[in-house]
Amino acid sequence: MVTRLTASVYGMATAPTVTPNEKSQFNRKLYPNYKVIVLNDDLNTFKHVAECLMKYIPGMNSDRAWDLTNQVHYEGQAVVWIGPQEQAELYHQQLYRAGLTMAPLEVA
Repeated sequence: MVTRLTASVYGMATAPTVTPNEKSQFNRKLYPNYKVIVLNDDLNTFKHVAECLMKYIPGMNSDRAWDLTNQVHYEGQAVVWIGPQEQAELYHQQLYRAGLTMAPLEVA
């Protein structure tokens, strides 16, 4: 004969089952994206700005780089990349070190 021991045999109480309600649910918050913004200046040539964008911004093609370069010139600034903070900081720093005039990173 097999005897099954239960919690009452050991003197332990079983924990009540708790059903989560809507108020106890966790809301997941995504990390914010950041904008990398190039500003117009009188120091850099169109060619240099476009080449820097193609060199440092992933997936940047020539046509897009020239469109953004024209936007920088005619509108005073252009958002050249939006994404996670760590990558935004890297691209911002690389463009700055290449001599471009950069706005501070902004939350998108």
